[in-house]
Amino acid sequence: MRKAQGSWEKRILKSLNSMCTELSIPLARKRPVGEQKELLNKWNEMGTDEPDLSLFRPVYAPKDFLEVLINLRNPNYENGDSLSFRTHLGLIQVPLKVKDIPELKEFFVELGLTTGQLGIDDSTQVPPELFENEHVRIGQKVLAEQDGAAAQQYIRQGSPTALRADLWALILNISSQPEDILYYEQLKTNVIQHDLLVDSLIYKDVKLTASNDDYYFVFEDYLYQVLLCFSRDTSVLGHFAYNSASPPKSYIRGKLGLEEYAVFYPPNGVIPFHGFSMYVAPLCFLYHEPSKLYQIFREMYVRFFFRLHSISSHPSGIVSLCLLFETLLQTYLPQLFYHLREIGAQPLRISFKWMVRAFSGYLATDQLLLLWDRILGYNSLEILAVLAAAVFAFRAVNLMEVTSLAAAEAVLADLSTLKVMPLLQIFLFATVT
Repeated sequence: MRKAQGSWEKRILKSLNSMCTELSIPLARKRPVGEQKELLNKWNEMGTDEPDLSLFRPVYAPKDFLEVLINLRNPNYENGDSLSFRTHLGLIQVPLKVKDIPELKEFFVELGLTTGQLGIDDSTQVPPELFENEHVRIGQKVLAEQDGAAAQQYIRQGSPTALRADLWALILNISSQPEDILYYEQLKTNVIQHDLLVDSLIYKDVKLTASNDDYYFVFEDYLYQVLLCFSRDTSVLGHFAYNSASPPKSYIRGKLGLEEYAVFYPPNGVIPFHGFSMYVAPLCFLYHEPSKLYQIFREMYVRFFFRLHSISSHPSGIVSLCLLFETLLQTYLPQLFYHLREIGAQPLRISFKWMVRAFSGYLATDQLLLLWDRILGYNSLEILAVLAAAVFAFRAVNLMEVTSLAAAEAVLADLSTLKVMPLLQIFLFATVT
């Protein structure tokens, strides 16, 4: 896994370096004083700036990353050893242990049909408004107690809209202290003083994704502020201690290979890819104060999102999520799985982009926030794979009639009308297993 991650990182760096060379742009430069003043003046309206980014391209897109995962193999593994895995007909060929539906039911027990849920309109046990009123009352009590563990348990049944921002901050252990605001201002100063090549990649990504999104285009300025500051934040380097990835190194000109002249580039060690800004966009609905928004995003990234674009065998890592998705489909919807495979529409080719972005930009925002509630509540990304499989199950009748990958993609092109919680409940608790 680490070897594959290492060679993938080399490819990313090669792409970045070749862009530098082609465009004759340095990786970093100090901005002239005039440019610094100009950027400071328009800090809150960077979206009005229209730099020419036509020559810049995203370093990679999710589909490039998927090809790397498809080619992963275990050199110690003889295909003849295990009958169960040899019959796995999906694209992921790494024999990792993933949960089956009985184990998922046990893990996600609070999503059961007998438990009240926010995001389900017609719970049979209790009238929705009664459950909601009581749920809000308990939520206020949890916040009054400032108990992070209780908040995490509570949010498994969904968070009331009015309490969500405070509950997430409590679970992520974020409290806006004066020193946090000062730290954010220092990052902002770093952005204003130095221009990095990744800034253009961030600009380009926001323009290609969030700026074209009906829900998120209004937050364009927030996205620039948060992502530019994020790229300068060396505290993010701490997460590489438990991440299979390594931060890229750059050397001062003329000192290539001399470790004492090496610096991490970008300073946070994370090179943004196509769609990266969509990790931040939904949080803009909850937090309107930039330093708080920034802290929440940074904590979400170092706890969860980094796993979606690095190769590892962690249960919440993208490789395990892909395998869980394929295994669920192959086991519980075998006819659909084989049909799509036969027509050259491997399901993972369609669902991969949803999982890499944690469904951001695909679901309606209210539904996405209900999904992210459960990511925080269960401290796991496995629910992304379960939801991806549930979407295929929901559209199975239509998918059985398609005859090409393009047609299958068309059936699943618009997820904005889906209701997350009923889909998950039906798939986990009403599927015959």
